[in-house]
Amino acid sequence: MKDNGQIGRVVYSKAGRDKGRFFMVIGVLNEEYVYISDGSLRFVEKPKKKKVKHLVFTNEVADEVRIELLAGNEVSNLIIRKFLQSHDMNKEV
Repeated sequence: MKDNGQIGRVVYSKAGRDKGRFFMVIGVLNEEYVYISDGSLRFVEKPKKKKVKHLVFTNEVADEVRIELLAGNEVSNLIIRKFLQSHDMNKEV
């Protein structure tokens, strides 16, 4: 996995307590772990460290969030929450 190639991508959790929920990748720790947030249960200020093998990566990318994070700017929980809701990503599968 590229260092910053997955930032802003919408992911689906397939294991753990958060199984069945959609999140957004807001950071990459290494090839094995990423940081995810959904803006409501997992805030940007305290993201979840999750193994890549426990996630399904979708084709949805929040370009505005990606640009802000790569520039080193803060991203609000509201922006992430609204993106996931507007793309109908918050429902359980």
